[in-house]
Amino acid sequence: MAHGGYQGWSPTNGQPQGGGAPLPYAPPPHPPHPYTPHPYTPQPSPPPYPHPARRRRTLWGFLFVSPLVPVIRSARRRAEALFNRPGAGRVEDRLVTRVQLWRAIAGAAASLYLIYTYGADDGWSGVANDGVVKLILAPLLLILTGPLVVLAFIRYAPADQRHVLRSRLGAPLKAVAWYVGILTGVALVLAGSALLLKQNYGTLLNGLVALALLLGLIWLLPFLAFASAYAARYAFNTAHVHAALPAALTVVLVWELMICSVALEGGLPHGPPAAQWGAILGGPVSVTAVALWELHRMRTRHGVRIRT
Repeated sequence: MAHGGYQGWSPTNGQPQGGGAPLPYAPPPHPPHPYTPHPYTPQPSPPPYPHPARRRRTLWGFLFVSPLVPVIRSARRRAEALFNRPGAGRVEDRLVTRVQLWRAIAGAAASLYLIYTYGADDGWSGVANDGVVKLILAPLLLILTGPLVVLAFIRYAPADQRHVLRSRLGAPLKAVAWYVGILTGVALVLAGSALLLKQNYGTLLNGLVALALLLGLIWLLPFLAFASAYAARYAFNTAHVHAALPAALTVVLVWELMICSVALEGGLPHGPPAAQWGAILGGPVSVTAVALWELHRMRTRHGVRIRT
């Protein structure tokens, strides 16, 4: 009876088609089968609740990284305003700028590939330290040897133009004075903070003053980094003296950095001889080639000449 009632099931009224008493239960219209999917399609589950650790990282990033963004932007703008001052004699050539950018990208990629393939003495931390040293060393080398290049440049110029070139030295000298002042300020802040923290009397007052000085470094250190980059890139605004001076100073600077790098590292980098000499000479040779092409383009396209 139960079997016949099941065969006569009607999904519309839940009664047997042949009449009789109603069934004690209503079987489903499609009995589940172990080899066919269930007709019901489950709804997508809501996204999981964010992990508390991830929320904490987001909060720490908001509290510490976000306030630093306007500070770094302010330091970059101030450094650019001081060490990237456009002058009347400066030549803006977009093609030269693009070639310099791609040369820098290719040089960095080649250096990273050689280090990844053959390794370095102190690993990647040594590579990072070497980059910071070169960032600070480049403006210092320009300050020490740049005046000799500028004087030789003015001496090589025509006699009737030497007085004009000497009268334009104000902008480079101001840039050099600003950079020396920045270095002196950072050194004084670090030394003063260390001295106050080492004293045994007035601990609370000394600690507060040292904390204020260290907070000042949050702006001074990015400012020093951007100032070093812009000072090396634009050669302390020497384009105010002559448009060809930054390219000439760049050639001298890149070879000086190569010699200092070999001296500081105590020898050639790792790898076979071809890779060693490529790592040492690749940068200076490519920078010199681009600088000579820039000088040629200045002379042929913009009429900039050292001697008439």
